[in-house]
This record gives sequence, C-alpha cells and structure tokens, in this order.
Amino acid sequence: MSERRYPDMWVDPEDDPRETDTTPRGEKAVLAEYLDHFRMTFEMKCEGLDAQQMARRSVPPSSMSLLGLVRHLASVEFHWFRRFIEGQMELDRPFKSPDDRDLDFNGAVEDPAVVAEAWDAWHSEVAHAREVYDRYEDLGVLVGPAGDESELREIVVHMIEEYARHCGHADLLRERIDGRTGQ
Repeated sequence: MSERRYPDMWVDPEDDPRETDTTPRGEKAVLAEYLDHFRMTFEMKCEGLDAQQMARRSVPPSSMSLLGLVRHLASVEFHWFRRFIEGQMELDRPFKSPDDRDLDFNGAVEDPAVVAEAWDAWHSEVAHAREVYDRYEDLGVLVGPAGDESELREIVVHMIEEYARHCGHADLLRERIDGRTGQ
C-alpha cells in the first residue's frame, strides 16, 4: 500500500470510490446516487476490522456496534424492499425476533462467522433493493400494503436518511476503535 497524501482523510480524494466523473440527471438517478453513496460510505467505515472490533460496543448501556449496524441495515433493506414494496410480508426479517426486537444489535457478537453472515445478508439485500428500485420509472407510484401505501420516493428518501444517520454512528464507533475519522 502506498503512502497516503492526505493521512487525515479516510481516503485520498483521487482514490475515493464514491467520486465518479458522472453527474446524475433526474430525480431517480439523483436519489439512487445519494443512497449508494451512503451505502458505500458505511461499508468503508467498517473496512479492515476484525470480528472483535466490529462487535465492540459504543458506550454502556448501548448495544450499538458496527456489526450491529450491518445487521440492522440488512434488516432495514429487507423490510422496505422485500416486505413493504414487494409485499412479501410473510417473510421474517433477518436479525429480528419476536423474543428480542433488538436481536440485530444484541446478537452482534465477536465471531467471524457472525460477521460474515451479516455482510453476506447486507450485500444480498442491497443488491436486491437495487433490482427492485430499477423496476420503477415513476417515483410517485404508491407501494406497500393496502391502507399503508407510500410513494416510492418517500421510501428511498427514508433509506437515505437511515444510512446518513448510521454513517454518523459509524464515524464515532470507528474513531473509538482506531482513531480514524470520516470524510
């Protein structure tokens, strides 16, 4: 690995995978780019950490950890795109349980298999969410169960908000682990 030109930044600007030479045009492309930007930012915050670091809790009594956030975000992607938009309400959300509503965080233990399972689920749900989103041209279309419909754009904006908030949490968690701060 070469020496970084900007050691105070997460990555050197010219190496930042979030930066592209394209400018999205239109609401659908802009929202997709923002959501993917935050997804990628979140993943970058977790890069290079082992199972113990991923499972390290923030501050008592909180159960928040980077691993818990991966599990939580996989569950959120699943809920909105599979259950809500596609109507697959019979499917159980990953990392959730009627006995433990916070299983996504409480089950985030320092085990490499648990970390691998979480990342596999998250990558799978993000890929599926992108496929679902690509099926729609009109972001004003109503989706969701009868009587509880929302415009697709509302769900995508909610997902952007969800990731933006959790990227802030990830910044603080990562800084506590090894001192790295975000950009």
